[in-house]
Amino acid sequence: MKSKHLLAALAVTVTFAFTCAARAADPACSTYSGPHTTALVELYTSEGCDSCPAADHWLSSLFAQGFRPDQVVPLALHVDYWDYIGWKDPFAKGEFSARQRKLAQMKRPVMVYTPQVLLQGRDFRRWSGGEFAGEVKRINSRPARARIALAIRAVAPGAIHAELSAMLIDPGEKKDAAVYLAAYENRLASDVAAGENRGRRLEHDFVVREWIGPIGFGESLKLEEKRALPLLPGANSRQLGVAAFVQNRATSDVLQALMLPACAG
Repeated sequence: MKSKHLLAALAVTVTFAFTCAARAADPACSTYSGPHTTALVELYTSEGCDSCPAADHWLSSLFAQGFRPDQVVPLALHVDYWDYIGWKDPFAKGEFSARQRKLAQMKRPVMVYTPQVLLQGRDFRRWSGGEFAGEVKRINSRPARARIALAIRAVAPGAIHAELSAMLIDPGEKKDAAVYLAAYENRLASDVAAGENRGRRLEHDFVVREWIGPIGFGESLKLEEKRALPLLPGANSRQLGVAAFVQNRATSDVLQALMLPACAG
């Protein structure tokens, strides 16, 4: 049984290496994941929450702190359940609130709050201290359980066109594994006129603007997708990017993550 899994994993690795080599030779904007696990950092935040700006700033500063994209993939998902207290967050989506609740229901105790950081799909409350770097280091030391390749073919006025290739290492994970694809935007800002942050100018990076997933693998170890991720009017093409990750929907474990800023044209 072990030899079958080893052969399957070898076949996946060889095929993926060939795919990545082909992408590397392509002049389009592209990248692919490495042999070790990259940590997915999800920040659930809201402009209606007065304790969120500090967390927004922390997420924006991760690369300035010395982290690299092959170590962490940061995403800010703005939730809409604080909109009622006076300020409607312009970046909030109900689907992000739903994702946060669904992931919370998989753990005990069930708790949804802002700002909340999920690291590899799990609640991580010690994000503001030194323990974050240690935990990321531990995650990075693990062999990746999936391979991902991303390419951005075009950034049009209304959409960012991306291609994705993902492969699983272990055939036993086909049933529950799924791919998620997100378009994000940096250097966004709001002048908040009401609510808990009234009078403040709030700045954000890695804000998820469009979300696709879960996309299941079905009976195959490999998944390939071509998607146009819609953009709102006024999106800055120089501040856009695409992130992708593979997650086990039964356990919330993140098997691998990858991000690709749009290349300057």
